[in-house]
Order: sequence, then C-alpha cells, then structure tokens
Amino acid sequence: QVQLVESGGGLVQAGGSLRLSCAASGCTFSSCAMGWFRQAPGKERESVAVISRSGGTTYYADSVKGRFTISRDNAKNTVYLQMNSLKPEDTAVYYCAARRAVMLATTTAGYEYWGQGTQVTVSS
Repeated sequence: QVQLVESGGGLVQAGGSLRLSCAASGCTFSSCAMGWFRQAPGKERESVAVISRSGGTTYYADSVKGRFTISRDNAKNTVYLQMNSLKPEDTAVYYCAARRAVMLATTTAGYEYWGQGTQVTVSS
C-alpha cells in the first residue's frame, strides 16, 4: 500500500512563495508517476502539475505555468512543488497523488493513491 504525506502548506501573502513536499512510502518510488492537484471550496479537484517517473517530463496547468515548478528526488522518495508569485486564487487544499504507470495523467481518475492534503492560503 502506497502512503503519501504532504507538508509545507500554510498562510502566505500574495506574491510570496511556498514549497510543498510529498514523502512516499510503501512503493518503489521511481516506478510511480506523481502529480499535484488542488481543490478550492466549492470547486472540483484539478490538476496543477505532474511529473514522470524519471522526472524528465512535466506538465503544468495553464494557470500555474511560469510560477510553479514540480520536481522529484527518487533517492529521497519525495516530490516537490515550488510555488512562486502566489495569488489569492491559488488558495486551496493541495494533494499529492501517485500512479503506477509510465504515462502521465492529468485527471484525478488516473491516480491510484492520494495524500491527505495540505492547506495553502494566499492572502491579498
């Protein structure tokens, strides 16, 4: 059973930065494609960024391109989301997800394992 634990959320002013981390256990981390998703109150969960097993391929939602960076350290079984130039509309619960597959996926249905989420709040 894969377990994912997110950390790094918090309250930040608009224009600030945060780095989220997701530590994985219970799997061979390098065999999993990983993703970050977010869900704001009253909205559906949406893809933010995904990364391939090797880290060589990434995908970003248009709303975060140029501001967020996803990366992974397979030696540490950890995936990161560096968030810069944060906006109030980035406020949401952020979830880490894992998928035992080569191909990337950008829908929630494509991921088998989920973390419990970490709150990110951006004040204006």
